Parts: sequence; structure tokens; C-alpha cells
Amino acid sequence: MIRQRRWLSGLLWGTAVGISVWIGAHTASRVSAVAKDTYETIETFTSVLTLVQKNYVDPVTTKQLIEGAITGMLAALDPHSAYLPPESYKELQVDTRGTFGGLGIEITIRNNVLTVVSPIEDTPAYRAGIKPGDQIIKIDEEFTKDMPLTEAVRRMRGAPGTKVRLTIRREGSMKPIELTLTREIIKIQSVKARMLDKGYAYVRITQFQERTDDDLQKALAKLEQENGGALSGLILDLRNNPGGLLTQAIKVADEFIDSGLVVYTDGRLESQKQKYFAHKQGSHTDFPMIVLVNAGSASASEIVAGALQDHRRALVLGTQTFGKGSVQTILPLEENSAIRLTTARYYTPNGRSIQATGITPDIVLENPPSLALAGTQPSLPRIREENLPRHLRAPKEKQPPSPEEEEFEEEQPTPEELQVKEGELGKDPQLDRALELLKSWNVFKTVIAGRAPQS
Repeated sequence: MIRQRRWLSGLLWGTAVGISVWIGAHTASRVSAVAKDTYETIETFTSVLTLVQKNYVDPVTTKQLIEGAITGMLAALDPHSAYLPPESYKELQVDTRGTFGGLGIEITIRNNVLTVVSPIEDTPAYRAGIKPGDQIIKIDEEFTKDMPLTEAVRRMRGAPGTKVRLTIRREGSMKPIELTLTREIIKIQSVKARMLDKGYAYVRITQFQERTDDDLQKALAKLEQENGGALSGLILDLRNNPGGLLTQAIKVADEFIDSGLVVYTDGRLESQKQKYFAHKQGSHTDFPMIVLVNAGSASASEIVAGALQDHRRALVLGTQTFGKGSVQTILPLEENSAIRLTTARYYTPNGRSIQATGITPDIVLENPPSLALAGTQPSLPRIREENLPRHLRAPKEKQPPSPEEEEFEEEQPTPEELQVKEGELGKDPQLDRALELLKSWNVFKTVIAGRAPQS
């Protein structure tokens, strides 16, 4: 049985996001015949193993060396493939439910340095002011250079109420920043919704979890009830959403598309070539939509944004997305361990690969840097898939047409203007622009309808 599962949540593995396929009952120990040259290479490996065990300065066990070799082998493939020892594999199985302990940071390895992709909203990391692009150089007294992601996660996790000290290097700061954070159970509310104005609603999806589609349906029903009828427009906010379950991304897109392809995957094996379609039942297609994205929108978020964009169901507004367009398969091993292996790429309905390129918005609009990152120093660039070492290359494709560029006057923003609060009207330029476009859209439709010839 093949089940869809999310391999990364919050403070789990840290590469920003993941789409994964979970191979359940069968282990990966049943493999087919191996080529002769592979056996010859294994002989070299066993020779090295023997030499290390015999000559290394300290005694080392065979298990220690084998696990180290597996870890290095998978890390050499791409940023998302990894070996999951029993403790890490157990955490992965539990954390797909959207509740886990830790600090609430999306992390990755960039140039051998542990780097923050994004803090998760309403978590200790978010409240402490940790920013995208921050480099975590120490966890308590341990330096993180060359530290595996799984080890960094292990050190930052712990019992709720206990403390951990992070030493952070931030662009524009002359000295390292030391932060002491208190661990807590991270309960992520994946869907947040409210009315912005009469007829116009706002829905923010923070991650794609097991209950996201159900929560979205309830939110839409509540919004329509609060509005006293059908909505005139909807803003779907996927900014800083690192991804999650593939099945949930498909169901969310299906809420707004009544037919056609949502996404398809393509890999070397026939089982990795899958197509997923939308269904008419329950679809909300009677109001215009705008989807907000940025460099923190990745994987499952890009599937939804790409599907809505290709079907011309919504305008996409914001900045280029992360560019995580690959699928990871969880392959259980003996002794309760597993490997996470990249097995396929996914494509939008029009055949666009998102890998290392991302989704290009229909309307490109930058939010001003927040006050915390403003000043005499330039703002820190956001990390994307293309910046990660050994990232998968995107298949060759035609260059997409240039998107509309919003024009702004060259004037210095005031400190008050720099205090951007995403999701808050008047303090979020991208949200303000989206609402303005939705209202203009309906005004345009009304004017055109008034000009129609009378029968």
C-alpha cells in the first residue's frame, strides 16, 4: 500500500519543504540483482572499512561506520535525500500530524552552514525574532559547521519547558546574536481565515497537514455564512508555506478547480509516473482569486499556485517561489530505520517543472523589508532551491513570458512603512494590492455587464 506523507514539518529536517511518498509495509531490503561492477566497488568499501577499524586512533564499531557511510552516500545525491536512523524515523512518523516539540524553524544546509529558511508562525523561533537567512553557528556550546541536519534537529528538540541557546550570524550585524529559546509543543494551525471587507475573504495556509483540506472546507463555509452569501473574491495566502502532504495540496487545489489535471509526477520507474485530477463536486469556482507567494512558498505550495495559475483560476501575486519540484520516497529498512530518497520530479498541468526555478507570479510585487532587516545594510536574500548544493537540475524548457512588473516611486520608506505585518491590511502591501485588484475586477465586470445590449 502506498500512502502519501509529509517528510518535513517545522523543525524536522530543515530543507524548507517536502513532498514525499511513503512506502509502508515493505522494507527496502528486498532488492533486485546488483551489477558486477557494483560488487567490485563494494570490495573497495570493505577494504576501507577494515583499514579504518584497524588503524583509526579510537575504536569504532562496524555499525557506526556503516551508518556514517550511508549518511554520506545519500547526502551526496541532493539536499533532500537522507538516512533516517530509528529515532529520526519515529519522529517523522509522528510529526505528519502537525503537532511536535521544538522551536519551530524551517532549516537547511547552505555552504555547510545551518541556515534558516523561515521561522514558523506563532512558535518560539518566530517570537524570538529569528529571520530567514539567519545562520545558526552554535547550538548551546556545539558549533554547527558540517553538522548533519538530523543532528542539528536532535539538539534543538527536547522536552517542553527546557531551554536551548542559539548563536546566530545575521547579515548587517557586527557581532553574533545569542538567543535563548524555550522549547514547547508546536501545534500548527494550518488554516487561518477571516473577512477583509464585505464580500472579500482572506485564507492563509501555513502548511499542508493531514487536516488541511477539512479545515479549509470549514473555513470557507464559515466565511460564506459570515458574509451572508457567496463571496465576491478570495485571497489565498501561501507565503512562507514550506509545503507538506502531496495529497493535501491536490485536495486544496481541487477545492477551486472543477476539472482537469492538478499535478503529475515523473520518475524512472513506472510507479513514479502519476497523474492527479480535479473533480467538480464541491468546487468553489464562482468567485475570482488571487494567490500570494514568496521565496518561502515551496513544494506543495507551488503545486497549488501552479495549478491555479495554469488553469487561469487565479492570479498569482508576490515574488518568485522557492523552486522545490522533487518528490521524496520514504523507504523503511530493517531495525526501524529508513531512507528518504528523491525519486521523481513533479510538473504543473501545463508541463512546467518547478525544480530550481519556482513559480513566476503573474504580478511581481516585493514587500518592503521589515524594520528588523532594514537600515544601512542591504536586506538578506532569500534562499531558494537553486542555492542549495547538489540540487536537482530543472529539465530544459521554454522561458516563461515576463510577468507584469509593478511600478513604484523611488522614495525612501519611513520606519513605520518598513514594519510590514503580513496578513494585516494597511501594513502588508502585497495583501493591499491583492484586495485592490479583486475589487477592480468586480467593478470591471459590473461595468461590462451594464454595457451589454438589452434584449
